[in-house]
Amino acid sequence: MTLLGTADSPLRVAIIGSGPSGFYAADAYFKQPDLVVMIDMFDRLPTPFGLVRGGVAPDHAKIKTVTKQYDKIAARPNFRFFGNVEFGRDITHDDLTAYYHQIIYATGAQTDRQMGIPGEDLVGSHAATEFVGWYNAHPDFRDLTFDLSQERVAVIGNGNVAMDVARILASSDDELVGTDIADYALEALKHSRVKEIYVLGRRGPAQAAFTNPEIKELGALTDADVIVPLADATLDPLSENALAMSGDKVARTNVNILEKYAAQGDAGTGRPRRIIFRFLVSPVELIGTDHVEAIRIVKNELTQSDDGSLRPRATDEHETIPVGLVFRSIGYKGVALPGIPFDAKNGIIPNQEGRVIDPVSKTPLAGEYVVGWIKRGPSGIIGTNRPDSVATVESALTDLRAGSTHNPTTSATIEQYLQDCAIEYVTYDDWLRLDQAEIERGEALNRPRLKFSRIDDMIAVIRDTRMVGDPAMD
Repeated sequence: MTLLGTADSPLRVAIIGSGPSGFYAADAYFKQPDLVVMIDMFDRLPTPFGLVRGGVAPDHAKIKTVTKQYDKIAARPNFRFFGNVEFGRDITHDDLTAYYHQIIYATGAQTDRQMGIPGEDLVGSHAATEFVGWYNAHPDFRDLTFDLSQERVAVIGNGNVAMDVARILASSDDELVGTDIADYALEALKHSRVKEIYVLGRRGPAQAAFTNPEIKELGALTDADVIVPLADATLDPLSENALAMSGDKVARTNVNILEKYAAQGDAGTGRPRRIIFRFLVSPVELIGTDHVEAIRIVKNELTQSDDGSLRPRATDEHETIPVGLVFRSIGYKGVALPGIPFDAKNGIIPNQEGRVIDPVSKTPLAGEYVVGWIKRGPSGIIGTNRPDSVATVESALTDLRAGSTHNPTTSATIEQYLQDCAIEYVTYDDWLRLDQAEIERGEALNRPRLKFSRIDDMIAVIRDTRMVGDPAMD
């Protein structure tokens, strides 16, 4: 019997999704000594990198340099990228088990959580994920429209995505033109009439989920004042005690920054836009006839639960704020994959230490693994995915040594299968050519890049720039 993972019989792994967790999983395999592994990465878009490309704010260019690490992983001779190939549409689970010993799902959290309040479906009520995808030129959101003629906006939530939304809305044209923001978004924001942006958090300043840089950089915007009413910046006794006990330096710094904003007063400095933070409030209703006209909020108080955590509890005090546009940013949520177990309540693929488990028997499914947000939920930053992916690969390697894998039934190549099915797949070299084309388009406008936002345009550019003889899409 030939030993799996050798030169004579390489371990074949399929990774579904090309965001950070997928690349870190590939890297973890390649770092195994004496393991010969061939990795094929699939993505439904022609472009790799997941939320690094489609989610990281355009004015956070430094964060996006992480893709240089992914380029090095993709340059490994046993790595292949198949973009523009969608799981469930172009390839199925049965297809993959015919070609691969192990499958890793790295599809992230592709949708958002809803508030579940009256009026949430009114025109002018949006998921923050839609707005983020729109200004990042994600093909799924390219044709959405947002009524930026409204002067007042509410952003529900106080994580980093909420900070991104508020910051982009409050940024000047000069601050955005030097980024890779979508060209159509840049034009729309240039003519925005937004003047006030309310950022609403259901808990207090000490429990805010944003990081220190995110809250600090709001104060550096040229056209916006950051307003924090003194009552909202003041910690309640429970929060003060919990913060002192925990020694959480990030939370303490957040509180200090907010206190400095509050000390500047509610009038601000007269800049044309205002970002107004409100804490310990929850939305209870969006008000309007055919579109959002106001948001009704309830004042919360913090109580200590049995596990020691502080949770918000509604009081009988309400307030109505006139707004014409609302973005909910209360968390991402995973989407089920065809034929793959799914925990709808938590929005993840059920798993134990990264092993996909059968929802009925609660036992691991041989050869099936999961990494990233679709494994643990939408928590952590980009770097959090590295140890998460390493842990899953360790489980996969343990199973490999135990002989628990899929048993591929064909010696044919996946390329031939895709070509036989007339699936126009994109290679990593294709992506590099598209990448260069975007950079060259940007240089003409003195911008870092000008993204293509339609898949058909991406494919057309790839065809035009591809070297003669590349078999893909011929």
